[in-house]
Amino acid sequence: MIVSKSFQRSEPRACLVLAALLLGGTNSAAADNSMLDTLQLHGFLSQALVITDRNNFFGPSSSGGGSLKYTEIGANASIRPHQDILIAAQVLSRRAGGDGSDAKPVLDYGLLDYQLVSDQQRTFGVQLGRSKYPFGFYNQTRDVAFTRPSILLPQSIYFDRTRSLALSGDGIALYHEENLPKGSLRTQIGLGKPQAEDDLRRTMRLENTPGQLDPRESVIAQVKYEHDGGRVVAALSAADARVRFEPQSTQMNPGDFKFQPWVVSLQYNAEHWSLTGEYAIRSSKLEGFANPFLNFDVTGESWYLQYTRRFLDNWQWLIRYDSLINNRDDRSGSAFEASGAGPAHSQYAEDYTLGLQWSINPRVMVAAEYHHVDGTGWLPIQDNPDPAETRRRWNMLLFQLSLRF
Repeated sequence: MIVSKSFQRSEPRACLVLAALLLGGTNSAAADNSMLDTLQLHGFLSQALVITDRNNFFGPSSSGGGSLKYTEIGANASIRPHQDILIAAQVLSRRAGGDGSDAKPVLDYGLLDYQLVSDQQRTFGVQLGRSKYPFGFYNQTRDVAFTRPSILLPQSIYFDRTRSLALSGDGIALYHEENLPKGSLRTQIGLGKPQAEDDLRRTMRLENTPGQLDPRESVIAQVKYEHDGGRVVAALSAADARVRFEPQSTQMNPGDFKFQPWVVSLQYNAEHWSLTGEYAIRSSKLEGFANPFLNFDVTGESWYLQYTRRFLDNWQWLIRYDSLINNRDDRSGSAFEASGAGPAHSQYAEDYTLGLQWSINPRVMVAAEYHHVDGTGWLPIQDNPDPAETRRRWNMLLFQLSLRF
């Protein structure tokens, strides 16, 4: 296990790391102008308005004129000190409802990428530092609006409610790409410690229990095949993420959380349309506590089917069905409700989505989408602290302006 100690999750250090990369590249360029030519700086900004008729999503969206508490701001830099070495980092500020504390800038990724082999036939490399996990089709670029097919990604697969555990980790990642006669095969595997933040504590039902989360060594892997220049894309992703909860009280035992998802991803791309589907089985287990009500062992199921249509060169519309089941042995949530743990509709969600995007130019995009949802399985807990007050069926409108440079 190799973990970079330079990439700790703190706002000042995140900014210093990015600055160091930029200054380091600039100083070296004085001796080698070719390296300065590889320096790239980019950024993005997205602001959304969220309106719901019931329940809250990313702020007080069901009251007044909706919520403006969904903002994404990022800046990234990369440079090649050598043709086989890439240094890259991104600082991200993301506000998604709650009290806004998550809007503080953090190091989204910061890595050194070394390609041991790179030719027309194959590429093999290693990454050290904090890297984004290869999970499904969209996880590695999920915070950049221009890379998403919709304002919100399918919440059954790409949880915004508990995003930190599956987003990125600190450690080592290996990747290999092989060019085949009719396509390309890419394999990635990462070993390290995932991020574990307050969203995970809420999922573990430990937000009111004094203590801290201690990420443990975890692994994530993906095999991805692209056929005929990307006309057909298929991927298999799997992970084994582990976190320990260390209570402050000596009267309470530590608890171990394990998250083991498998995701199958398929996509067909034609000239003017794309059809995408992903299916996931998710095993979540919390054990070790003396109090049996804190422990759980459930297997969930997620899938979506999405059709996108491109027209008039810079317009795209989307229709999607998205399904989430928290517990395959209790699909309706009736047993969960009977136990007194909460309403049945908190254990599932069916989301019917219509979306529209207009790329005004390569740097400016506006989007709108409508969701009709049955269930609250992916509703943010921080915006709805009392599940008993949530409503089973609800509607949501989102509007978003996105800029990049």
